[in-house]
Amino acid sequence: MMLVKRLLALWHARNLEFVRDRASLSWNLAFPLLLIFGFAFAFGNGQPDQYKVGVIVPDAEGLKSASAFDTFVAIKHIEFVDYQQQALANSKLAKHQLDLVIRSDNDSYWLNSQSAKGYLLEKILLASVTKPVQQLEVAGDAIRYVDWVLPGILGMNMMFSGLFGIGYVIVRYRKNGVLKRLKATPLSSLEFISAQILSRMLIQLLTSVFIVSCSIFLLDLSMNGSYLTLLAVMFCGSMSLISVGLMVASRSNSEEFAGGVLNLVTWPMMFLSGVWFSLDSAHPYLQTAAQFLPLTHLVEGMREVMLDGADINQVLPHLLALVAMTTLCIGISAKRFSWGES
Repeated sequence: MMLVKRLLALWHARNLEFVRDRASLSWNLAFPLLLIFGFAFAFGNGQPDQYKVGVIVPDAEGLKSASAFDTFVAIKHIEFVDYQQQALANSKLAKHQLDLVIRSDNDSYWLNSQSAKGYLLEKILLASVTKPVQQLEVAGDAIRYVDWVLPGILGMNMMFSGLFGIGYVIVRYRKNGVLKRLKATPLSSLEFISAQILSRMLIQLLTSVFIVSCSIFLLDLSMNGSYLTLLAVMFCGSMSLISVGLMVASRSNSEEFAGGVLNLVTWPMMFLSGVWFSLDSAHPYLQTAAQFLPLTHLVEGMREVMLDGADINQVLPHLLALVAMTTLCIGISAKRFSWGES
């Protein structure tokens, strides 16, 4: 009987502790709802389309009303994605990321002769056009999904390492009083933050280099660019993700609250940064929001180097975006950093 009473007393005390921790309770209630609403908004359009067609829209006005493709674009279960640049659409067609490319201003279409879906889609197109159209071809082998997803997996691994590997450590230091003892030393907050970044960055880069090396040399995955360029993208991406983790942990003294915030930060990056699938056909608002996420620039930069053979100049916009995010987050972290419980 006494055992049951002690058990119930501890059970009741732990329940009260959880309920009184408003931050933890809020995240446990709000976070699943945010995930559900996010998925419903992003992927709530029903069954996915079977084919994907690129539409060249040089005037940004869509297909003209007198286009030969009017009937074709009305066919169901075909997804039409607008592109401003012909070269970008043709590049995706060559890699089998698009099944066909059409252009309304000159009634022409592009086909990859090695694409099975493209072959079937061409038959549908030719049966639906209202006037003669011109056929052009591009060539290229399909990129295996494992080649395409490798940069995403690398980026996701770096994200979790940077956010949780730093965030929980800082919060635990603060909660256990370690930071208070460090405050008594000549160490500044900027020096402490910089040391944390450098330590975690070394771990991230060594881990990522090992994964890339094993994947390329043992599994024969694609690497068409420079290893130095890839390392530069990894370096900037690692700094950016770690600085986000530091910003979250700069004042928090609750591991539960920090975990909730870190989860809130990670789930948009995991699903909106192109880790598992392309966002070409996603809602324009989602595509715009993705550009403000460091993981987007890290994954896209690595993918451009590994799959497209991009050089340092071609990935420079991603590097500048990552450096800007790093500078902003480190500045906020240093300004808001608390050595003790706030």
